[in-house]
Amino acid sequence: MTEENKEQPVEHFLEMIKRSRRGKFKIYIGMSAGVGKTYRMLQEAHALLKNGIDIQIGYIETHNRTETHNLLAGLPLIPRRKIFYKGKELEEMDLKNILNRHPEVVIVDELAHSNIEGSKNSKRWQDVADILEAGINVISAVNIQHLESLNEDIEKITGVAITERVPDKVLEMADEIVNIDLTADELIDRLKDGKIYDPAKIERALNNFFKSEKILQLREIALKEVAHHLERKIDVEIPNQIKLRPEKFLACISSNAETSKIVIRKTARLASYYRSPWIVLYVQSSSESLDKIKLDKQRHLINNFKLATELGAEVIKVKSDQITQAIMNIAEERDITTICIGKPHLSLFQVILRTAVFNSLLKKIAATETDLVILS
Repeated sequence: MTEENKEQPVEHFLEMIKRSRRGKFKIYIGMSAGVGKTYRMLQEAHALLKNGIDIQIGYIETHNRTETHNLLAGLPLIPRRKIFYKGKELEEMDLKNILNRHPEVVIVDELAHSNIEGSKNSKRWQDVADILEAGINVISAVNIQHLESLNEDIEKITGVAITERVPDKVLEMADEIVNIDLTADELIDRLKDGKIYDPAKIERALNNFFKSEKILQLREIALKEVAHHLERKIDVEIPNQIKLRPEKFLACISSNAETSKIVIRKTARLASYYRSPWIVLYVQSSSESLDKIKLDKQRHLINNFKLATELGAEVIKVKSDQITQAIMNIAEERDITTICIGKPHLSLFQVILRTAVFNSLLKKIAATETDLVILS
């Protein structure tokens, strides 16, 4: 073993040790201000304190919301750092004091906040990274519009420019992401009841950011983002043998135009129902090469490929005389859960007896965890 090869296992082991020492990171995410992220963090802080956990409030912003502000009572708090900046006394989270105090858990609100010039880090999320590296667990919160990759899309929806942003990698750092979800009506009711902004700001907010159609779009984006995080977590943390396989459909078509059209349309509906990806597979045998099938069949085949693409399928064309094997190869490569074929012209019993391809397909599928759907 070379010196270089000796170093690699050591570096890998050191990286494992660092990861195990790193604090756990939980983020509450929401579609907009006022959904209740800070409220939920403070509720959790009380629950942890009650269970004997050493928890401190590193930074919290209640925005003078009465219900939220009342939850601060009884929670230990690390005082903010006072800074004079451009003739004004301002307050920032005291990163140094948090690291010195080293609680088990620290609450850090407003993850996208930009620190005052002269601070150790320019952004609060960078402060959080330092806290995690020190082995302190962090609970934080952010609105979906502050996420860098979604910034332009959300600006188009809301018409509001968001200057404070966090890179997507911050969500990737999180061990747990919790979406605080409300319906559009619930959020608007909270606004009207004065639970989000002062009465003087309510009418303006209702006519701008807090319109039902905008909230619905923001809600969808927030739900999708949390779903993506959960999928990534499942991929990384759950062994394949106990992981639920997501549905993935394979529609097998031939040069028979009418049957193929039915298979494509019905598979599209199944895939839509399960919100899953799907593939259309055409296995071209030597008897169906372009110089041997009629022009009208070729035209219908091309039209069916076009139909499949329009309905959202990925189209795969394979040349093979081993039709069953070609289907099973694609099914295995693409982790297909359900193979869809057209109903044979003969009775099923006759097909099993007389058709070698179908008989072979049934036998091979029986040995796997793949379903076969025969579409009428």
